[in-house]
Amino acid sequence: MKIQKLNTNDTDFWSKLDDLLAWDSVSDQGVFDTVNGILNDVKKRGDQAVIEYTNQFDRMNIASMDELEIPLSRLQEALDNISPEQREALEKAAARVRSYAEHQKMDSWSYIEEDGTVLGQQVTALDRAGLYVPGGKAAYPSSVLMNAIPAKVAGVPELIMVVPTPDGEVNELVFAAAAISGVDRVFAIGGAQAVAALAYGTETIPQVDKVVGPGNIYVATAKRMVYGTVGIDMIAGPSEILVVCDGKTDPDWIAMDLFSQAEHDEDAQSILVSPDADFLDKVEQSINKLIKDMPRADIIRASMQGRGAIIEANDMDDAIKIANYIAPEHLELSVENAQELAKQIRHAGAIFMGRYTAEALGDYCAGPNHVLPTSRTARFSSPLGVYDFQKRSSLIGCSADGASQLGKIASTLAHGEGLTAHARSAEFRIKED
Repeated sequence: MKIQKLNTNDTDFWSKLDDLLAWDSVSDQGVFDTVNGILNDVKKRGDQAVIEYTNQFDRMNIASMDELEIPLSRLQEALDNISPEQREALEKAAARVRSYAEHQKMDSWSYIEEDGTVLGQQVTALDRAGLYVPGGKAAYPSSVLMNAIPAKVAGVPELIMVVPTPDGEVNELVFAAAAISGVDRVFAIGGAQAVAALAYGTETIPQVDKVVGPGNIYVATAKRMVYGTVGIDMIAGPSEILVVCDGKTDPDWIAMDLFSQAEHDEDAQSILVSPDADFLDKVEQSINKLIKDMPRADIIRASMQGRGAIIEANDMDDAIKIANYIAPEHLELSVENAQELAKQIRHAGAIFMGRYTAEALGDYCAGPNHVLPTSRTARFSSPLGVYDFQKRSSLIGCSADGASQLGKIASTLAHGEGLTAHARSAEFRIKED
């Protein structure tokens, strides 16, 4: 397998790195036009449009929305019928995600100033959230846990899940995960039509306040287009992993860590950075050895040859500089002093510290959310969490003395901005000396 090799000493290193990282997440005109048409149609015709698009795209033969709503008893049935090993794994993963999420909850606060004025912040949960879950063969029960549990910990009263069932194919683990996570309603719909139904509401599906969860280019485009009508979590690109290694980890481990993201799809990105040239060669040998036993070898090979790289850095400081520039979705610090080194990381979705911390553990059961910023957006955004399902309202309550003192300040500033009504509204409450 031929993987691109870069060296930070090369004069064109940074331009080559930029080319490697470049990812155009903007939909082409055809996708945009298709999604726009679906959104407008669902907004106008509601349930009937959802039924027609579901029959068309998922090859179904549905006559009414009643057939598309999955009873909660069906979710419980799935949970009861999966293997004991699968149920135990889901329940343990859910417990860890819930425990971590509990630490993220924001609480309301306030304080009273000397003149009796009350200032503070009131935290409330969203009324209703929508969870998009891919369906059919490409189903991810772990995504149900990661999206639903933080919403419930935040206090969201109603969580609506949509999951396509192409050709009537369902994933029992997805249904079981929904039962464990406390999802309130489930509809067997997907694509842009599902996003539209959540964003605008239909006769059957209630409008939500925020849409979260992964999907294909049509789903991502729909989420982008309904933002403003509802909130969204993020526009996610292909999965990424950056491994920074000091050369002392088993090269087979590192090769498999790179594979763990490359096997998602051909556009996924796996990058290794190390100052040890001999170690980089050993990892490359491991890659070519281990690829032979991978069921998704063709996808891994396409991903690593198309967007992967092996980068030789001058030293660990140089490697950290590269890591902060890349701002990866997943960053493995496979080094001796990982916790100390992590303090130098400013941009990453999730940081996996130490040789034993495989990124795959974060995907399923470590506890922190696996919904992470991609395509260098970790420079300004964060993992999905409880805080995404809570909102803050400012609290201001003036005493008579406080209103008088603040009124003088507000009056001066309002007159300076030419807003007379603002000024006089404040002045009415100023006490005469």
